[in-house]
Amino acid sequence: MSMATIHPTAIVDPQAKLDGDVTVGPYAIIGPHVTIGAGSDVQAHAFISGHTTIGQRCQIFPFACVGMKTQDLKFKEGDITYAEIGDETVLREFSTVHLGTKPGEVTRVGQRCLVMAYCHIAHGCNVGNDVIMSNLATLAGEVTIEDHAVLGGMAGVHQFCRVGTFAMIGGATKIRQDCPPYMVVDMTDDGPRVVGPNVVGLQRSGFAAEVRSALKEAFKLIYREGLNRTQALERIKYEVADLPEVRRLVEFYQKSQRGVH
Repeated sequence: MSMATIHPTAIVDPQAKLDGDVTVGPYAIIGPHVTIGAGSDVQAHAFISGHTTIGQRCQIFPFACVGMKTQDLKFKEGDITYAEIGDETVLREFSTVHLGTKPGEVTRVGQRCLVMAYCHIAHGCNVGNDVIMSNLATLAGEVTIEDHAVLGGMAGVHQFCRVGTFAMIGGATKIRQDCPPYMVVDMTDDGPRVVGPNVVGLQRSGFAAEVRSALKEAFKLIYREGLNRTQALERIKYEVADLPEVRRLVEFYQKSQRGVH
């Protein structure tokens, strides 16, 4: 097995577990409870601490901080919490991923995510696979971002909110409630609003025309017909094609704890 390549100026605790082919750049710091998978690249001045697991073939760019203590004032010193980064995820410059707050709580970032410069992922967040967070996007505590969602630059998500799969959040949008899957949420003069299906994103991801058309019909019933949510969801069951994506959209509204934009 190949051995990790560690720059002589890096500080790597002897108890840290670095798999083969890991590279650690100048002045990077890695703590004792850190595990890093094969082929990952920890670049100059990156800081990884806490009970943190980094997957295989990840890239941790300069000045990124992973596994730092939560900023949640409810945290009790001595409690053990965790951070996990999935395979092939990229954390760009100055991005931050904090540990959980409650004993045993895990902050998770999935596989193949791109977390751009200055993004923040707070305690207890659960970020799915193939998520893109553009520069300065910020997640408060215990936010859920489902697979393939995209957050525009400077978007901010309130604690406990959920962003559905293949949703797209516009830049500088303030998210206070859940964001439905397959839809675009953008900032307007009246605050954050669902402005339509994520047509371009769905098409690029290979969704069939039938699916895109059904989601458009569902959007119109929910947001353009003057119906309340209960009425709209009931009509969707009878008037829109019975597809998995449509069922998932309806279920998202039904299970929301914070309300949906």
